[in-house]
Amino acid sequence: MSIGQNHQALPRAGPEREALREKGQFWTPDWVAEAMVAYCLGSGAPHVFDPAVGAGAFFRAAKAVAGRLGRTVKLVGTELHARALDDARAQGLSDADLDGVTITDFIVRPPRGPFRAIVANPPYIRHHRLPPELKTHLKALATRLVGRPLDGRAGLHVFFLIRALELLAPAGRLAFIVPADTAEGVFARPLWAWIARHYRLDGVVTFDHAATPFPGVDTNALVLLISRNPPLESFTWARCTERGDSLCAWITSGFVVRGAAIESQTRPLEEALRTGLSREPQQESDELPTLLDYACVLRGIATGANDFFFLTESQAAALRIPREFLAPAVGRTRDVVGNSVTHERLSELAAAGRPTLLFKPDGRRLESFPAPVREYLRKGVELGLPARALIASRRPWYKMESRSVPPFLFAYLGRRSARFIRNEAGVVPLTGFLCVYPRSKDPDAVQRLWHTLSHPDTVANLKLVGKSYGSGAIKVEPRALERLPIARSAIIDAGLGQPVREVQLAAL
Repeated sequence: MSIGQNHQALPRAGPEREALREKGQFWTPDWVAEAMVAYCLGSGAPHVFDPAVGAGAFFRAAKAVAGRLGRTVKLVGTELHARALDDARAQGLSDADLDGVTITDFIVRPPRGPFRAIVANPPYIRHHRLPPELKTHLKALATRLVGRPLDGRAGLHVFFLIRALELLAPAGRLAFIVPADTAEGVFARPLWAWIARHYRLDGVVTFDHAATPFPGVDTNALVLLISRNPPLESFTWARCTERGDSLCAWITSGFVVRGAAIESQTRPLEEALRTGLSREPQQESDELPTLLDYACVLRGIATGANDFFFLTESQAAALRIPREFLAPAVGRTRDVVGNSVTHERLSELAAAGRPTLLFKPDGRRLESFPAPVREYLRKGVELGLPARALIASRRPWYKMESRSVPPFLFAYLGRRSARFIRNEAGVVPLTGFLCVYPRSKDPDAVQRLWHTLSHPDTVANLKLVGKSYGSGAIKVEPRALERLPIARSAIIDAGLGQPVREVQLAAL
């Protein structure tokens, strides 16, 4: 097995990269594919079923693993895009190897099961790229199997997992490589509660950045190893630190022979589901205060059309928009350097031609606005803005969301930039940030909370509530940020005192 063999060359940008996002097709490297197949064939299955054959990584892996075991296995699968099988042939599979592949939609028109070995790298297609009719079908699928619809932000890969588990034979084995949001997203709790009731989680494999299966792809991968056996209260949790044969050798040994590249441990299922399967195990401790005890969190302003509502100083001047309809704003995390946004930084951004002004018309009738505002809003109509999804829900379409100026911002998605930010410039943030409003308005308490949020132990806890992506990036949703555990060391160092639990959201 060669690590570099059959490596997918990923376009960095342009139409080819966009096509990858539309189809969600990223090849699984041989060293991972063979490890996953080795787990599935460990039960003696006579076949391997892949619901998203694509370039055939798991078919090639099945042939290699079966060959080493002195066995033959039948290759069966489904594939939505017939042209994808051309890639499989180009990677060395024959027409005979692909004879068991059916061109069909695995979700909408699944094959007849059950299957004793299912292995897949399901298409990673985000929820906003799914057509409405498919979303309706996915909602019905989750309701029937899981017992409730999943949150609308679940991607297609989640429903591939649900459908595949439905088709798994008794005592059969399933290996899926999925993004970490499968275990971290807002939909994860009901999904994994269902899985834990009906299936056995045998193992989870996470990867260090240096061992990522998908270099250049902004995702944090997990391998899920699940069997249709009675559930157990614990499972094997592992971290792979190097690419290569060690992962396959460890799985083939029944999770015994680890080698230098595998760190593994037995982990209580209850703790893992509470903490998140992709996250390091957390020791039981006294319940810590959370950010919600000291502050509440709202997302930044969603304009629905930043190119129209988020203006530069020169644009606002040319349009003659009165200042009462403008508010200082920031949109990109990269526009904030360090841990504070200052008036000086806003001036630098304005001088560089970056947007720093939010156009914020209120809900008055069009004819009640000053002439320059009326003229600009009519231009918005000509551009078709009232028909855009988010904007169409407003009454009237141009009425902008409002936020009180938050004392703190939080970088919504970032790598090294995931941090709390002191809002010294009095800006309102767009959706690149979250708004953090301290419950106490006392300036001394606000300052102490700032020191608490800036504390390294607080920042270190972000990984416990955020969704992880590639290259160390994390994304934290508003409700998840409110669950951020505040380390007692941070509270003591800042002299923060007892939590203030009362808040008046209506005032925000």
